[in-house]
Amino acid sequence: MFMIRDFLPISRMDMEKRGWDSVDFVFVTGDAYVDHPSFGVAIVTRLLETHGFKVGVVAQPRWKTTEDIEVFGRPRLGFLVSSGNIDSMVNHYTVAKKRRKKDSYTPGGQIGKRPDRSVIVYSNLIRQVYKDVPIIIGGIEASLRRLAHYDYWSNKVRRSVLLDSGADLLVYGMGEHAIVEISEALDSGIPVNEITYITGTVYKTNSMEDVYDAVVLPSFKTITSSKKSYAESFMKQYINTDPFNGRRLVESYNDHTFIVQNPPAKPLTESEMDAVYSLYYERTYHPIYEELGGVPAIQEVKFSLVCNRGCFGDCSFCALTFHQGRIVQRRSQQSLVNEAKQLIWDKDFKGYIHDVGGPTANFRLPSCQKQLKCGVCKHRQCLFPTPCKHLQIDHMGYLNILRALRELPNVKKVFIRSGLRYDYLLYDKNDTFFRELCEHHVSGQLKVAPEHVSKQVLAKMGKPGRNIYDQFVKKYYAINESLGKKQYIVPYLMSSHPGSDMNSAIELAEYLRDTHCTPEQVQDFYPTPSTLSTCMYYTGLDPRTMEEVYVPKSPHEKAMQRALIQYKNPKNYKLVYEALKKSGRDDLIGFSSNCLIRPPRSKTSDYQPYKKSEKKKVNKKKKTIRNVHKKKKLIRGK
Repeated sequence: MFMIRDFLPISRMDMEKRGWDSVDFVFVTGDAYVDHPSFGVAIVTRLLETHGFKVGVVAQPRWKTTEDIEVFGRPRLGFLVSSGNIDSMVNHYTVAKKRRKKDSYTPGGQIGKRPDRSVIVYSNLIRQVYKDVPIIIGGIEASLRRLAHYDYWSNKVRRSVLLDSGADLLVYGMGEHAIVEISEALDSGIPVNEITYITGTVYKTNSMEDVYDAVVLPSFKTITSSKKSYAESFMKQYINTDPFNGRRLVESYNDHTFIVQNPPAKPLTESEMDAVYSLYYERTYHPIYEELGGVPAIQEVKFSLVCNRGCFGDCSFCALTFHQGRIVQRRSQQSLVNEAKQLIWDKDFKGYIHDVGGPTANFRLPSCQKQLKCGVCKHRQCLFPTPCKHLQIDHMGYLNILRALRELPNVKKVFIRSGLRYDYLLYDKNDTFFRELCEHHVSGQLKVAPEHVSKQVLAKMGKPGRNIYDQFVKKYYAINESLGKKQYIVPYLMSSHPGSDMNSAIELAEYLRDTHCTPEQVQDFYPTPSTLSTCMYYTGLDPRTMEEVYVPKSPHEKAMQRALIQYKNPKNYKLVYEALKKSGRDDLIGFSSNCLIRPPRSKTSDYQPYKKSEKKKVNKKKKTIRNVHKKKKLIRGK
């Protein structure tokens, strides 16, 4: 098929320039239009293009009028709808539910160019004009809301987004297999309500007669009235996220409304991954955004390479298990080198490849050999609480890719900015990768995510124990010393995660004191849909064991836990003082080296410590007085 080397149409004029009377699909997205493989919209639209479909893109349409939705007219096959690369609610609000001031996926970083719950709003907007045109929703926002879910922003359990949006089909996960199958089915004349057989999709039905071999989840009415039932339902979903052993799931809303989730789609093979990333992309944002300042999100990914998908790390607070799955999928070395060759001749390339990674950069292989036949274990994690005896630990494939990239002309440095799973790295008996990581791929600071040090918190997070992190840190500094390098570790830490009480927060503060670490950034736990941790947050139960979990929910307690991690910041003094007093830890208030903070200057001082700036002023004044006395003595002596 002849390919036009340009952005896909965004207007009727663009469409007519291609000689089209209409399009097969209109893709509506909450992001600005960026034709780069780090953006899901670009992958799906280019994939459909290679299969012979005509696709138009409507980026960030106005939602108080239908004019933008109607720009291409009625599509032949349907509308595709996504909120974009990020969930619209996370994009708009901080964990404190305050409005963010910047949207990196909008021209100039401007906020307010997409609605809250974009998938629902856009789909309902389309329905106002096109009553019977198929609507297929997908992307991270739809994927994680495919069944009933706890919604942090409204503090209630919401229905499947498929019902609230009025869409016909939902594609969950990465979606390449599913979207091609759906498109071909629609093109062959199959009505959208009969496309119920495709893996990686969710559909609605008014009867259970044609649904077979399914796990029936507790009804929506049951889970909204019982947190225990919600936790039980979540766990059934959680253990059925694997494409090889996952079952079909059914959730009922009433006697004639059922949501059916088909098993997940099979992971892409290496050759399929290579094919996706070798499609033609403009690799930047549409030129209409240039005068608005461009799209900030491109800066981080323009000179980065996606190496893999999926993650068997299985952190409780991460949605990857529900979205990309636990089976690692990879690209070949040649595919990555070929893409890098496109980067190095870009006029803006300065010699630095910013990242070669994915959800976890150093996961290159499935965690064990059986996964591609039998799937992942339903009730066993690969790394937690201890590494599985069948775990494959090998960094050499990844290292060979990095070596090949370092040898390319014009490349000065290849960095790794994606997360590294430090316990997996530590378990590798071959230190070759660890040494070359320190020697070639760290830009002065290595960012890793221990998240916490308390045993009870780490158990709820699904993260390795503090001793593993300590071993990693020790080895990292030893290797750097042997290389004659002064490079540091920047730990990512999380406050207020389920399981974290005030004593756990103080334990973390003491650890930071003992290791002389001063974290600049701390992330409060954010309860996003479809994670284990969010289920714990809402129910107060660990769905794996049904044991009760302590959950810090009051804004004031969360503020104290966060302040303890940054106890050196004078702005946090009052909160830290209050937290220590309430916990009976007066031993940490004083002048000894073991103390976190000093006592307040006076009972009426609103807990203000003796400030360094005040000390400097006093010392300066004393020094001035001493100098005056010295001069007087010299004059008298003369």
